[in-house]
Amino acid sequence: MHYPNIQPAVFLRRPNRFVAEVEIDGRIERVHVKNTGRCAELLEAGNRVWLVKSDSPQRRTAYDLVAVEKRIPGGTRLVDMDSMAPNRAAAEWLAAGGLGPLEDLRAEVTVGDSRFDFVAKEMNRTGDTARQQMEAGCPVAIEVKGCTLEDGGVARFPDAPTLRGLKHVRGLTALSRRGWRCALLIVIQMKGVTEFRPNWATQPAFGEALIEAREAGVEIHALDCRVVPGTVEIDAPVKVNLADERQGN
Repeated sequence: MHYPNIQPAVFLRRPNRFVAEVEIDGRIERVHVKNTGRCAELLEAGNRVWLVKSDSPQRRTAYDLVAVEKRIPGGTRLVDMDSMAPNRAAAEWLAAGGLGPLEDLRAEVTVGDSRFDFVAKEMNRTGDTARQQMEAGCPVAIEVKGCTLEDGGVARFPDAPTLRGLKHVRGLTALSRRGWRCALLIVIQMKGVTEFRPNWATQPAFGEALIEAREAGVEIHALDCRVVPGTVEIDAPVKVNLADERQGN
């Protein structure tokens, strides 16, 4: 996925979760932050950020803040922090066959009491007869979670408790037990991480739900992204480690 009209600025402060103040071309500008999460480890004064200029004259802010150069030992790491980017990148990845051949891929579909990011049909389900494949296909539910929290090369989700995310994981678990193919995509919005782990310190229930989901057959894929100014693209799988760290694992 690509951003038009990308340009750099310097982050100054974040008065609230929707707005940041940056310095751009020698002036101070208020910009919209496209991520309502805490992102405290990203938005530090003096960090270089990347903005997208809006074409809408009705906007209160002329720019969206979409990426930041996070300071790490020995340099910086470019992190996309646009909360809309993971779904857009995932749509491209799925269309290119990331989870294998899917048909009738649709976004934002309600199944039961949950609304999932994508629903599709898999026509080559192992074990189905050719007749079964032709008549129905195997239903597939896919949920996407963007991950911007990284510490020491380990990506973690969530960065704050999320009841919505917990509901989605439990919804996938229930569908998997009914025979659906279900997948959770953790889209890590950066390169340079070695593995993904649940954020046990922030929301233990989410980690527990991931373990239950995997036991029920839900696929959990962690995928890093190639991020350059103006472009975000899902790149490679990352190891998933669900070991419960509260037990000293």
